[in-house]
Parts: sequence; structure tokens; C-alpha cells
Amino acid sequence: MSGSFKMYVKSQLSWNVIIPAENLDVEGLMLQKAIVIRLMDDFASKKASKNLGYFMALTSLERIGEGKVRDHTGDVLFPVEFSCLTFKLFRGEILEGVVDKILKHGVFLRCGPTNKVYLSHQKMADYKYVPGENPIFMNEKMSRIEKHTVVRFIVFGARYVEAEKEFQAVVSLEGDYLGPISQTVS
Repeated sequence: MSGSFKMYVKSQLSWNVIIPAENLDVEGLMLQKAIVIRLMDDFASKKASKNLGYFMALTSLERIGEGKVRDHTGDVLFPVEFSCLTFKLFRGEILEGVVDKILKHGVFLRCGPTNKVYLSHQKMADYKYVPGENPIFMNEKMSRIEKHTVVRFIVFGARYVEAEKEFQAVVSLEGDYLGPISQTVS
């Protein structure tokens, strides 16, 4: 596969980190450690955003600004600037995913942190549904799409569901070199 991988995006962000008043009796490096730990906790709990995608890794801490004491609580708010790696699906991008669930009308795949990638039977021409205890999709050349199969696809559309902090995608096999590429062992 040639071309750039847009799904991983390096971003520069500015967030505010709040350190509780009871943690402020520390000096220098201990305070910086408390800020970094709080930033990492906040980063992990945020999970994803519509514009940036899934938050995957905090790569570097660029700057910690001057702390400002919050009225009423005594907590201190520190502005921080950092770099991070995010994962986002883009329309038209060619990716690979693993089949997670097979239904009569299509399959659900996992791709990175995204586990709601849907491939409709209408977007995999030549493949027919074969029911049974372990249903599959198969074409005339005996190529199979079954659970745990790695499938190369093109992203047809993606949307962010704010309530779940998750992305959903609709994908297709319509194009050259798209389809099952390997069977994985579960």
C-alpha cells in the first residue's frame, strides 16, 4: 500500500490541568510529576473528540504555564501545551480491519480503537452470505470473509457519536485490491 497514512495524526494541544490544593505542598520536580500524571489521566479519560479522533498517546510535554489559584477551592489550574498522537478515520482512506461479527446484511470490523466499522453486503459485490453456525460471506473464487479475517477496505463515511465518545464508519470493498487479505487465528 502506498501513500501516506492519515489515520494517525500528530497534534499540538493546549489544555488546563487542575491540581488539588492538597497536592500542592510539593516542590519542583514533584509538582511537575503531579501535573504530568494528572495530564495523562485527563488524556486517557477524554478518549476521543470529533475533530481529532481517538487520543492514542501523549508524545511530549512542551510547556507548563504559571498556575492560577481557583477561587473557593484553592486548587491550582496550570495551562499545559503538549503533543499527542490521535487516530481518526477519513473518508476515502484505505485501511485494514478485523472482522468481529457477521450478520446477514453485512459485517462489523475493528480498526484500531474503532470497533463499529460496518461493511454492508451491498458494498461487497460478488460476495454472498452463507448462513450456518459460523456464517461467512464467500464469492465465486471461494474467497471468504469470516470472523477474524483481515479485510482491506475504503472508508465511505464516518461520524462521531458524542454520547459514546466513539466513531462509527461505513466502508466498502468497491475498488482495486480491496477485500480479505488474511485469516487470523483467534
